[in-house]
Amino acid sequence: MGFFSELGCCGCFGFLKKFSHRSLLSIRPLGNQFPQGYLLAESSRDGNSILYIGDSEAGTRPLGRSPDEILLERAKSGRICREVPVKETRKVIISEDEHGHKMVNEYVRECKIGSGSYGKVVLYRNTIDGKKYAIKVFHKLHLLKLRVAPSETAMTDVLREVSIMKMVDHPNIVNLVEVIDDPFSDHFYMVLEYVDGKRVCERSGPESGIGEHKSRRYLRDVVAGLIYLHAHNIVHGDIKPDNLLVTSTGRVKIGDFSVSQIFEDDNDELRRSPGTPVFTAPECCLGLTYHGRAADTWAVGVTLYCMITGEYPFLGDTLQDTYDKIVNNPLSIPDDISPQLKNLLEQLLCKDPKNRITLRAVAEHPWVIEGEGPIPQHRCRHQS
Repeated sequence: MGFFSELGCCGCFGFLKKFSHRSLLSIRPLGNQFPQGYLLAESSRDGNSILYIGDSEAGTRPLGRSPDEILLERAKSGRICREVPVKETRKVIISEDEHGHKMVNEYVRECKIGSGSYGKVVLYRNTIDGKKYAIKVFHKLHLLKLRVAPSETAMTDVLREVSIMKMVDHPNIVNLVEVIDDPFSDHFYMVLEYVDGKRVCERSGPESGIGEHKSRRYLRDVVAGLIYLHAHNIVHGDIKPDNLLVTSTGRVKIGDFSVSQIFEDDNDELRRSPGTPVFTAPECCLGLTYHGRAADTWAVGVTLYCMITGEYPFLGDTLQDTYDKIVNNPLSIPDDISPQLKNLLEQLLCKDPKNRITLRAVAEHPWVIEGEGPIPQHRCRHQS
């Protein structure tokens, strides 16, 4: 559809702190004793240890300029998508409210709601506007000590995540509201909009599918958000049900940009996927140079398969077994799936990335537009 050709803006002002681009984490089995939970979670980091292979970063870093150089160029060019910039706060005040609940500045702690890549996620309420926010809390000393590559630490990951989230502004992407970084505080905070709903599946491996109608509605939102990201030369890197949040009105928002990458142009070549094993594209399993957009598209296919069938298309008992099935096993699709949906799944889960369907083609696919019409276009603020 022609309306997606207008999404090619690559502006937006980013987080302009200087930092080098960390190498992607190599996921290679160190034996066959991997619990299945390991295959369903982000395998590249567990908050305490990092797995990377090799002595050099040169073979695994994205090609081209570093993220800070890309973001600086975009800022200078004035191509900025966000109408309301992310608030930056350089002072942290820790206190308690009248009920003894912990406060960080004007935010009152309610409860822990999850764990991120390198820190916890806590639900806070803003005493000024009364709204709830999901705040990612990081311990800076821990980030600086945690090595993710021979010459880089986890702080690089967090700064890049902030950079990307300060850049994007889309109804199908979780919004970063504020960054709190006091130079005299040991903690660093990312204040995110709170999605008061659920994930597209209650867990990565749902016990049953959610049906074609709901799956179509969710997929349309995911595709819209990813097309926007790809148009901005951003690869998400970890699309899966756990990172797709559903609002109370049924809208899907893409979250968790902790392994995302940004590029200066359409050259999105990467080496090795840092995402979740069962959602990893075949070309990533082989350790080859691959294109990030095509890998994101494969992950969309796995996600759609999960939503429809309640199962994973390729899952083994070990990491190596899972990778072997992703690379070698034919796709098995239940007989009761409609022909159009079967066709879409086959194109999304095409093992050859050169023949894999593109997201723009997905947006035009008969099953996607059936009863819904074209996916609404999102125009960046500065576009005419």
